Amino acid sequence: MSTLFAPKLPANGANIPALGLGTFRMRDDVCTQAVGAALEIGYRHIDTAVMYANEAAVGQAIAASSVPRSEIFLTTKVLPDEIGAGALQKSAEGSLKRLGLDFVDLLLIHWPNARIPLAESIEALCDVKKRGLARNIGVANFTIALVEEAVAIAGRHGEKLATNQCEYHPRFNQDPLIATCRKHGIAFVSYCPVGQGRIVDDPVIVGIAARLGRTPAQVVLRWHMQQPGVAAIPKSATPAHQAANLAIFDFALTDEDMQALSGLAVPNGRLVNPPFAPTWD
Repeated sequence: MSTLFAPKLPANGANIPALGLGTFRMRDDVCTQAVGAALEIGYRHIDTAVMYANEAAVGQAIAASSVPRSEIFLTTKVLPDEIGAGALQKSAEGSLKRLGLDFVDLLLIHWPNARIPLAESIEALCDVKKRGLARNIGVANFTIALVEEAVAIAGRHGEKLATNQCEYHPRFNQDPLIATCRKHGIAFVSYCPVGQGRIVDDPVIVGIAARLGRTPAQVVLRWHMQQPGVAAIPKSATPAHQAANLAIFDFALTDEDMQALSGLAVPNGRLVNPPFAPTWD
């Protein structure tokens, strides 16, 4: 089996493989097998979270893999109710215990929490990095205003944020938020990058895929890869789909293709909007 590798995206000291494996809703042996298969195929960026209840399964896959730990970029995320002073550090320690690791490559605040002062959360996040529990730190589901505030707070503690992980796909325009992240050297990591599979039958995407001899999902993921500062973490539990998702670095979309895909955005394109979400931009 030939092994493919995604290029790395520099982000305030982090070097993040531009395409990673999302593990949301994967559990137990299914998760362990999926992560193991992905590492074997060539994935080097794995994304998990306390909320996913699969950190132990991810850790088992990493422990069993022949891929050296130094080659794996592992992200986990803290629950929104555990981002206060002390609680966030305790959460990070718990994640490492479940993962069976000494550190993660990236620790994120999974969702902002208006009931916990952001200054307190970011200070605790910076402390986790200073203690070596996480090599890099960042946020997820942060709005433009929250990113600006978090960057300023982190800077006062001598740290920089590496990522903002948010929903993004052709049906959902995130240009202003991505521009804010670029301004601060923050990588924008797309979750639900193919719109939970709901957009792959769009005639525009299907037409481009047919012309290029690619799958619609490959076309959409390539659209992400061709945007500066953008990474993506599609979820797939099957090795065949994982391999297809990774095989997107030997072709390119034209400017017209990119514009056509971006033109699919609709005002109500957001798919993920839980009750505890912030007031979106």
